[in-house]
Amino acid sequence: MTRRFGVTIDCRHPTSLAHFWCEILGYIEDPPPDGFQSWAEYDTANGVSAAEADSGCTIIDPAGTLPRIYFQQVPEPKSGKNRVHLDVVASEQHRWADVAAAADRAVELGGSVVRESDDANDRFITLTDPEGNEFCLVL
Repeated sequence: MTRRFGVTIDCRHPTSLAHFWCEILGYIEDPPPDGFQSWAEYDTANGVSAAEADSGCTIIDPAGTLPRIYFQQVPEPKSGKNRVHLDVVASEQHRWADVAAAADRAVELGGSVVRESDDANDRFITLTDPEGNEFCLVL
């Protein structure tokens, strides 16, 4: 049996980090519930404080097939290496130029390149998002 799942990422700034990942993955912010024009409108109607409203942000695959990702505010900064990271396929046509361009775009958005694999049989670029979470762009 295949099970659906989501991913939760602890972070300091959920909304800005969610926007970074929307750009990297082609995701969108989860739309507000029916009957509301925005999450702010929904929050106000349900007595959610501004601080509570800014404590999390969910992004989704527009096609509705890939996992949803929730960014959860935590008080402490990232302190060590990730135990889990995302490998993002950056080229459906298996072109290294596409992977390099995706890495350049991630850097423009606030990410950082950590290293590039020089193994011809396993090419990837390891980066960090703006809060230091590692991920790889792969062929």
